[in-house]
Amino acid sequence: VGRGSGDLSTNTAVGNDALNANTSGANNVATGSFALLQNTTGSSNTACGRSALDSNTTGNNNTATGRDALVLNTTGSNNTANGYDCLRSNTTGNYNVANGQNALYANTTGQRNTSNGYNALYSNTTGSYNTAIGMQALVNSTTASQNTATGYYSLGQNITGSDNTANGYSALYNNTTGNE
Repeated sequence: VGRGSGDLSTNTAVGNDALNANTSGANNVATGSFALLQNTTGSSNTACGRSALDSNTTGNNNTATGRDALVLNTTGSNNTANGYDCLRSNTTGNYNVANGQNALYANTTGQRNTSNGYNALYSNTTGSYNTAIGMQALVNSTTASQNTATGYYSLGQNITGSDNTANGYSALYNNTTGNE
């Protein structure tokens, strides 16, 4: 238990190399080996789990709970990831919420997405303003934006189609590029 690197009294670090590189980031909590490992100036972050927010350097106001949650985030801010590998690939995306194993797994720069459920929005990389609720909802979507999928596998095969709404088990499952 300690304050992490930088010895700021407003930080809490528990675990091997937690908050190791911190210089001036304040109000951070890192629990678990390598949690917030590379954080330097990022503030008001909470990382619980091995390698949670590991690559974060200057991102602020992030919450990562679970092993490798937001592990590649560098400057993205205001993200919430709850579950193993949630928002794993996020680097600079902001205002995303992921709950459930692998939710928003491939997201890199996508903004303002919400995913709840195992593999929800799994393949999303740059798509923004999507909502996926249910196991594997919008699972194959990569760059699509402004979709709402509620239900197991809803919009499951969607890749680039935008402005779609699907409610129910496998609703609009075969839609790949269709819009509105």
